[in-house]
Amino acid sequence: MKQILLSAAVLILSGTAVLYYLNFFQKGNEVNTVAGKSFYDLSIKSLDGKKTINFKDFKGKKVLLVNTASKCGYTPQYDGLQKLQERYKDKLIVIGLPCNQFLGQEPGTADEIGEFCQKNYGVTFQMTEKIDVKGKGQHPVYQWLCQKENNGVQDVTVGWNFGKFLIDEKGNYVSYFPSKVDPLSAEITSKL
Repeated sequence: MKQILLSAAVLILSGTAVLYYLNFFQKGNEVNTVAGKSFYDLSIKSLDGKKTINFKDFKGKKVLLVNTASKCGYTPQYDGLQKLQERYKDKLIVIGLPCNQFLGQEPGTADEIGEFCQKNYGVTFQMTEKIDVKGKGQHPVYQWLCQKENNGVQDVTVGWNFGKFLIDEKGNYVSYFPSKVDPLSAEITSKL
């Protein structure tokens, strides 16, 4: 009798697991997860949506990822980010990731964001599609950047626009710099 009950329990648990799997991972309902992925496994769409930016293409260079916004008190940091890209172009890639999660300070379309950045700050560094950097819709890039279980270093909660993450030449998480840290500060440049 014990063996029959044990077999029944195993069948019920197995069936529940199968149903859960089927329900959770049906086409169109995949969960974006970065568990077990390296920085170089990640990618994101460009601002215009026409190409995919693959982070594996940046092997051998440091990468600075910054959540940006066009109507923020820190928006003038675009200028410093552009200068940083120009000054360290042989060993650094700057990537701007527009985000509208902080008081709606990035409301524009992709075209409006691109035009604003070019016209006002001469931005030539790569810009991505508009994403969420926190919450339920957090983009997989930010899941990796913000979760110690993924980046291997620390948990981070992005608190505002222009938070900066530095990745080294081997795809290792180096540091997070909050909004108030100027892109050209020694705090950042000393790590380049």
